[in-house]
Amino acid sequence: MEELKIPDIATLDEWHAEIDKLRIKEKELTRAHDTVNALRRRLPMVKIDKHYEFDGVEGNVSLLDLFSGRRQLIVYHFMFDPDWEAGCPGCSWVTDAMSYPTHLHARDTSLVLISRAPLQKLLAFREQMGWDLPWYSSIRSDFNFDFDATDDEGENHVTSVFLRDGDDIYRTYFTDKRGVEYLGSHWTYLDLTPFGRQESWEDSPEGWPKKGSSWTRRHNEYTD
Repeated sequence: MEELKIPDIATLDEWHAEIDKLRIKEKELTRAHDTVNALRRRLPMVKIDKHYEFDGVEGNVSLLDLFSGRRQLIVYHFMFDPDWEAGCPGCSWVTDAMSYPTHLHARDTSLVLISRAPLQKLLAFREQMGWDLPWYSSIRSDFNFDFDATDDEGENHVTSVFLRDGDDIYRTYFTDKRGVEYLGSHWTYLDLTPFGRQESWEDSPEGWPKKGSSWTRRHNEYTD
């Protein structure tokens, strides 16, 4: 194992002093997040008039059914092309972090996965990965294309948020790319560590390990 070029070694008092400086920046970031979240809650909404159908374990269901009677719905558009034999590794990473949706249910919010692959592929992969989140196939509708999750270049990882008012449905928000990190708390954990995420774009001390973005695996595929 190569010797690390670690940062300066400090006394306990010096270390606490530097953390106190960092804490100021952390608090600024927290307040900035609060400001952005407040803006998100005030976004205008788009009414969904088109009818969409999905295949689920309970049979053929509508977008309204996915709310399960709750007012809010979060959809993670899991990348799984109909021709693929396994789901996207990065999406698998995100889904591994989605534990105990009962906490969301208590806030009148449902969470589901939606992919274009046929339902039997989705259910087989879900069992392989040990998940129990509701997963629906959109293979028989334009849902993925209409909601930015599939385009001419292929599949995209997207988070969509909906609000229900009676039987009326509104799309309130969506995000993609690194915005999806909101759902993947593994990144949050790694951000607390000295090595960070170990991705090539990070600003880290010289000599810190870098694995690049290709190091992400499905949780049953790591060799160490």
